[in-house]
Amino acid sequence: MLKWDISSHESTTPGIAKLIQDDKLPAWYMPLGTMLQMYKEQGRGMQGVLSKVGLGTFMDERVDAGCLNPSAKKITAELAAQNKQFIKYVPDFDGEEYLYYRGLPYTKALMRATTADENGNVTIENEVYNLELSTIARAVKAYGGKVIVQVERLAKAGSLDPKMVKIARNLVDYIVVAEHPENIVHGLWPHGKQNINYWHGLSGRIKVPLSDSLKPMPLDAQKVMVRRACMEAQAGWMCNFGIGLPTFCGSVMAEEGVMDEITMISESGSVGGVPGGGPDFGGHWNIEASVDQGDHFDWFDGTGLDFGVFGLSEAQEDGSINTSFLNGVTLGVGGFANITAGANNAMFIGTFTAKGLEEAIEDGKLVIKKEGRLKKFVKKSLQLTFDANLAVKRGKRLLYITERCVFERTPEGMVLIEIAPGVDLQKDILDQMEFTPIIPAGGPRLMPAEIFQPVWGNGGLKAVWEAKVK
Repeated sequence: MLKWDISSHESTTPGIAKLIQDDKLPAWYMPLGTMLQMYKEQGRGMQGVLSKVGLGTFMDERVDAGCLNPSAKKITAELAAQNKQFIKYVPDFDGEEYLYYRGLPYTKALMRATTADENGNVTIENEVYNLELSTIARAVKAYGGKVIVQVERLAKAGSLDPKMVKIARNLVDYIVVAEHPENIVHGLWPHGKQNINYWHGLSGRIKVPLSDSLKPMPLDAQKVMVRRACMEAQAGWMCNFGIGLPTFCGSVMAEEGVMDEITMISESGSVGGVPGGGPDFGGHWNIEASVDQGDHFDWFDGTGLDFGVFGLSEAQEDGSINTSFLNGVTLGVGGFANITAGANNAMFIGTFTAKGLEEAIEDGKLVIKKEGRLKKFVKKSLQLTFDANLAVKRGKRLLYITERCVFERTPEGMVLIEIAPGVDLQKDILDQMEFTPIIPAGGPRLMPAEIFQPVWGNGGLKAVWEAKVK
């Protein structure tokens, strides 16, 4: 049924990812936020959108134009001959460079919501995410397409609160009432917790105790990295924590009693409360506001995030990051490209190596018991999802935090600024990377000793933050 795949992330659909990797399905990636902005433009009769997001990455036309396999590259070359490629580099528009993202004419939209009235007005009160339903509906209707919405229940015409209507009747063609609404998954994928109180804690309909969600992490290499990343934040900041290890920042901040001093934001439009992890990623426990995801990305691109913590999957010599294609596996871009491009302070955290790595924290030191087989600091990545050079030119602060050392990307390059107690500079760091970083005169300083202790001493994270405003 699939002819082409133009998306942002396919790691949660392994069947499609396999078709892409085997070159049986031509596929392209675009940044999630930019795709949503493209849909907005199409909804008002335009063909696409200009954006700075993606410049210098594999989505740049000068690199791979978002192509994920040879068949996509062949089609892109054919489209470029007609000046109709999906992603086009614009070297000078009003004195600045951009990428132009072009959409397709859409004929169908398939969506899910909670309630529809007999006239076709739709609400989303049970949904965890406030997604771009109206935006997509307008884009499809602009091309004369049909909008189909699955709901849990049907209500009497005119009985819905008009200010709660997410999709108005003029944008809806068909309503499908689910035969078994109890089987609807509220989250990224099924994970055995689909009871009504559980998902309403994420949908915002009830407030729930957070004791189970924010248990302190055990003292290990992961906690050291998360603690070190949290030190770079400040009270009053808007903070985003990416999927995986960064989601534990909330746990450390709660343990240190500072969680109420910052506002946590997720790419899905969730503002305030505590971000969920794993299959709950994008949802927030005890959320304060749920903004349309597309509008939320406009904020990420336009205003920019104060502080973001992202996974460190692979970094090349100039500090640019690859999250989209690792070890021969197609993963995705998602909101990463938008959020990292706009973040004023970006922290990339992860272990120094991978595959078989065994470590422990003993007596305030890092002990590497078995080195990982896979190097994560490489000379050159096969794909780039984040361009560190552009970020530095724009005045962004970039740190790369591992369990054994910390790098800072400066205009001069990647500087090794800290080393963990117990770590050998040559054997454990320099020999485990494919390039030589800049080492300051006198060598790197020690990472803070207190973050390697069971209890964070010297006043903990709160004291670190308070010292920044004195």
